[in-house]
Amino acid sequence: MRKLIYLFLALTLFACNSEDIDDVKPEIDLTIANAFPTSCDTLYFGEVFTVRMKFSDNKALSAYSLTIHDNFNQHSHDFEMVTCVLDPKKDGVNPLNDVWTYEIPKGLSEYITDLDFQIPEADNSGEYDSGDYHLLIQLVDEQGWSTQKGLSVKILHR
Repeated sequence: MRKLIYLFLALTLFACNSEDIDDVKPEIDLTIANAFPTSCDTLYFGEVFTVRMKFSDNKALSAYSLTIHDNFNQHSHDFEMVTCVLDPKKDGVNPLNDVWTYEIPKGLSEYITDLDFQIPEADNSGEYDSGDYHLLIQLVDEQGWSTQKGLSVKILHR
């Protein structure tokens, strides 16, 4: 019990140091030159494209992730800003739903991605369904604050 009290006191002292408190979320900028992808873009299974976006934070960035999930039911997220033309609603047979995570070099407060990215064409169940998808970008700073942006994209087979 005594160890628990000492741990609580130590954490309280560190948490009360106002100089170290960071309450600012990082930012994702998709307005930079050659930003890609952006809302309503079409991507292709199996083809490499370059993810280009600018991340910034008042202190230091940590990591980002890209999440792709199907939008065959035409749902929306509150951080989507653009409405795209959607295909008719459908039930997926083998939709792509996956997450990729990347670290940002330590100590940077600004970072422009230059990531060559390839969306897989299939999994053990067969070829992924083409159609409407959401690409969610999540950015985390070293203090643990995060922000998200969502893009509506089409992912097709050529």
